[in-house]
Amino acid sequence: MRMLLLAALLALSPALQAQKLEKATFAGGCFWCTEEAFEKLGLGAGAVVSGYMGGKLDNPTYEQVSTGRTGHTEVVQITYDPAKLSYEKLLETFWLNHDPTVSDRQFCDSGSQYRPEIFFHTPEQKKLAEASKAKWEKAKPFRQPIVTPITAAGRFWPAEDYHQDYYKKEPVRYRFYVTGCGRYARLDQLWGALRKQ
Repeated sequence: MRMLLLAALLALSPALQAQKLEKATFAGGCFWCTEEAFEKLGLGAGAVVSGYMGGKLDNPTYEQVSTGRTGHTEVVQITYDPAKLSYEKLLETFWLNHDPTVSDRQFCDSGSQYRPEIFFHTPEQKKLAEASKAKWEKAKPFRQPIVTPITAAGRFWPAEDYHQDYYKKEPVRYRFYVTGCGRYARLDQLWGALRKQ
C-alpha cells in the first residue's frame, strides 16, 4: 500500500511542480528589448515569450498590431517559479527597463502598441504592483510623474517566431536598433546608478 501511494505521488510530482509556476506580463515598449531585460535574470529557455495583450482582435499579427488600431500592446509573458524568483524582483526589473513618464510611446517608438503597462494575473500581483508603483513614485530619481498603468491581464497572444529571442538571432541588427532608438541612454538618464545595482 505504501509503495502504491509513493508511486502515485511520484506520478503527480510533475503536475505539482507545474502548479508552482506563475505568469507575469509586462509591456515596456519594443518586446525585443523587454525580452532581453528579463532573460538576463536567468529564467531559462522559453520562460520569456514576446507577444500581444490588451486588444480586442483575436490572434493578431505583428502587421495588424503595428498599425496601432487593434488596441494591443507589445508585451512579454514570463513563466516563473515564485519560490526561486519573486514577483517583486520582476517588478523591479520592469521599472528599471522602461520609461514610466510617457504613455503611448517608448523611446523612438510611438503609438499605443508601445505603451508601457503592468498586466496583473492575480489580486496579489495587483497589490504588489500598486505597492511597487507607490514606492517608485516616492523614490524615483526624476521629476516627472509615473504614468504607467496597472491593468488586469487579458488574453495573451504569442508573437510570430521571428520575434522570439530576436536579440540573440539578429544581434547586429538588434544592437543597431536599440542604440539608435536611444533606449539605454534614456534609461540611464532616468534611473542612473539604480540600473547598475
